[in-house]
Amino acid sequence: MLRCLSLMDRIQKELTEGKTVLGIEFGSTRIKAILIDTKNEPIAQGSFDWENSLIDGVWTYSLEEIRQGLQTCYGNLKQDVMDKYEVKLTKLKAMGISAMMHGYLAFDKNGKLLTPFRTWRNTFTHEASNVLAQLFDYPVPERWSISHLYYSVMKDQPHLKSLDYICTLAGYVHWLLTGKKVLGIGDASGMFPINDKTRDYDQQFIDKFEALIKDKQYGWNLRSILPKVLLAGEDAGTLSKEGAKLLDPSMELATGIPFCPPEGDAGTGMVATNSVAPKTGNVSAGTSVFAMVVLERPLSKSYHNLIDLVTTPDGSPVAMAHANNCTGEYDKWIGLFNEVLEATGRPIKKGELYDILLGKALEGDNDCGGLIPFNYLSGETMVGVKSGRPLFVRTSSCHFSLPNFMRAQLFTSLAALRTGMDILFENEQVQVDAINGHGGFFKTKEVGQKIMAAALHTPISILETAGEGGAWGIALLASYLVNGSNQKLEDFLNKQVFQDSKASTLEPDKKDIEGFNAFMTNFRKALPIERMAGEHIV
Repeated sequence: MLRCLSLMDRIQKELTEGKTVLGIEFGSTRIKAILIDTKNEPIAQGSFDWENSLIDGVWTYSLEEIRQGLQTCYGNLKQDVMDKYEVKLTKLKAMGISAMMHGYLAFDKNGKLLTPFRTWRNTFTHEASNVLAQLFDYPVPERWSISHLYYSVMKDQPHLKSLDYICTLAGYVHWLLTGKKVLGIGDASGMFPINDKTRDYDQQFIDKFEALIKDKQYGWNLRSILPKVLLAGEDAGTLSKEGAKLLDPSMELATGIPFCPPEGDAGTGMVATNSVAPKTGNVSAGTSVFAMVVLERPLSKSYHNLIDLVTTPDGSPVAMAHANNCTGEYDKWIGLFNEVLEATGRPIKKGELYDILLGKALEGDNDCGGLIPFNYLSGETMVGVKSGRPLFVRTSSCHFSLPNFMRAQLFTSLAALRTGMDILFENEQVQVDAINGHGGFFKTKEVGQKIMAAALHTPISILETAGEGGAWGIALLASYLVNGSNQKLEDFLNKQVFQDSKASTLEPDKKDIEGFNAFMTNFRKALPIERMAGEHIV
């Protein structure tokens, strides 16, 4: 009891004195805020659920949704602090904003949005990304901001004549709160290629892009419309009066709070899993899935839009294999099964139903009994699918059972990722000491971890803090800004955050690996069906 009271007293004191640090991350389905104490441990949180909309062929969120989500998420955090500690949140030592990477937010000189926000999920930039990848001889995926910009150029879209600024979602929210047009280098590396030596946008590529669009005479140059690149630990501005009012309409939160550079969810995932040093890696699996490995050396060749070359928040080179689709489709199936249970009058709590159904996957045949689902709610570049259509394919003689069905849903969630990781592991012989996992895919104990180990034929570790996710990662980057004491980011994480952390590690099972390989053979054979579905089913 005395220990609990002592802990309560310490946290109340830190809250009152403004020593806590806040991180807010805008994910695909949830906006989450986490408040951490001086030991970099979460003490309170808030959230806001949202969902992107497909409007006129564009996956998007409205600016009103962004503002509403920010306010509601912070308001819920503030109430959580009051409920737990009976302290009104009025001071913070630092804070930071993170969001899903890539996409395209374009504004004029008055800050007016010129075209609907295009999220990472949009893949209609295929031709534009290919042109740029060939021009630079460098990967330029469809999701990247520069692909969206050049797509607009190719379509001669009228908003380009009024263009003054483009940014990602994290950069936009940071701009709202601080007035600063800046971006962390990890998120910036998903806008435009970064030069590893200068740790800034690659000037040679900027020059090539300028020459490519010279005849258009838009009246702007590329560098002027991009946010300034900052490294982890650098000053990114402070909370303005306007920003404080937006975040907390009651105006109880003090202005002047220092901000770390806004980052993308890939960067905060690396931080949250302590994967920023060379030969470390992490895999983030939720609505989308991506694996990242911090490189010791450059890749031997360019794989254009199959492998992203991005950076850690402090600028080290990273190879990323990214897939647009992961848990979204099996979420729909579990929702359907829940409707069945409700119709029988025997509903089960959501979390329990997930654990039961996903747990059945471990009872299935190693190769899923010949079942072949496609989970593509949107296009999937890694496997050449331009427009996604969820499908379920099987032969009449397959072993059709619930365990095999759930196992196949998990396997297909990782099929595109596996395609990218084969490039890194087999073609490039990339070495990795550990891959740490986090995200909703791993929520059911051991299931996601075991399936991921089979898919990547690599041991997968889950840190006990992995469930805190990117909101905790950006909170740690904000803490690094004010508590880093001039250490390298990896040293700060090792010494002040993860020094006592525990992890569970699962080695891949040989039979599971063989089963996943057999599934991949069937999956690849059926890919033409999925591609045709996108062409013929509107």
